[in-house]
Amino acid sequence: MGVNISAPYIYVCTRMRVRKAKLLPRDEYMRMLNMSIPEITRIIEETEYKQEIDELGTTFKGIDLVEVALSWNLAKEYQKIQEITPGTLKAFTRAYLRRWDIQNVLTILRGRVQGEKTGRIKEILIPAGSLDKVVLDRLLAEDSNDRIIELLKDHRMYPVLAQEYPAAKESGSFSRMENELHKDLYAEIIADAKAGIKGGASFLSYIQLEINIKNVKTLFRLRADTQAEDVREMYIPGGSLSATDFVNLNAIKDQNEFIDQVKATIRSDSLHALLDELKGQKAMHDIEIRLTRVQIEQMEKMSKRNPFSIHPILVYLEKKKYEVFNLRALARGKESKLPSERIAEYLVM
Repeated sequence: MGVNISAPYIYVCTRMRVRKAKLLPRDEYMRMLNMSIPEITRIIEETEYKQEIDELGTTFKGIDLVEVALSWNLAKEYQKIQEITPGTLKAFTRAYLRRWDIQNVLTILRGRVQGEKTGRIKEILIPAGSLDKVVLDRLLAEDSNDRIIELLKDHRMYPVLAQEYPAAKESGSFSRMENELHKDLYAEIIADAKAGIKGGASFLSYIQLEINIKNVKTLFRLRADTQAEDVREMYIPGGSLSATDFVNLNAIKDQNEFIDQVKATIRSDSLHALLDELKGQKAMHDIEIRLTRVQIEQMEKMSKRNPFSIHPILVYLEKKKYEVFNLRALARGKESKLPSERIAEYLVM
């Protein structure tokens, strides 16, 4: 970035570092692995989640209390950050948070197909994107997915929803729709980042990192999945891999050869180090979580190189999301009576 860094940029990036320092450290999770749900709830109540636990404690109990408090806290935190972020950083933050629109709409559509209770679906929504609580409540009030899609007529997701919904309705699977929505979002974000706005290059470097990790995760998933899918449709443009690279990589049968080819196509030391470790076959969730850790590690490096840019904000938003993800995994794991070492495998720390 140039020499003239504005005071609001310095202020908000410093605030993000302070917030990030308050996130739970690894040893706290290790302690929680040996606790019961009431004990975990008490620990959570002593942290940044106190207000939500107190507010919701009269309505919810046990695992439900943990889930709703975490969702509420994450949504409120993301909204607060959008409020304090200045100028172009606000535009980039909002663009980044639009992924929650996709997640929320798909959670509602899937929930309806699976016959989930409305209250249960509502518990896990995170109103952090452009669809606020009021709109999400309106969608939840509808009992047919056709009506839900219709209500989104004025939203930027609508063209993809309208195009993909008939096939999703017929097959009962929303994975293609989800993929198309993400492709569309990334295409829009890349166009915004390249539009010559101040700080756009920093934002673009992060988005490309995310797309790379997403494509590598998909390639590993395709290797683990025996069902033949249209591979080209799973590919997200905008990163280091071309569509042809993606298809060719998917066709490589030998795991070591596949990994060597991925390394040749994507430049990244920390990704290369991880890929070398993955040459010995690992479980799919283990691979995904380790790739996520690499992504966060890379983001931290970007943030150190560009301390007054969008990077410190994105690092905090991601790490906060994974704190909620971890606490939820801990609570659900305990509820399902999973052994501690199994739960630990799912934590991003």
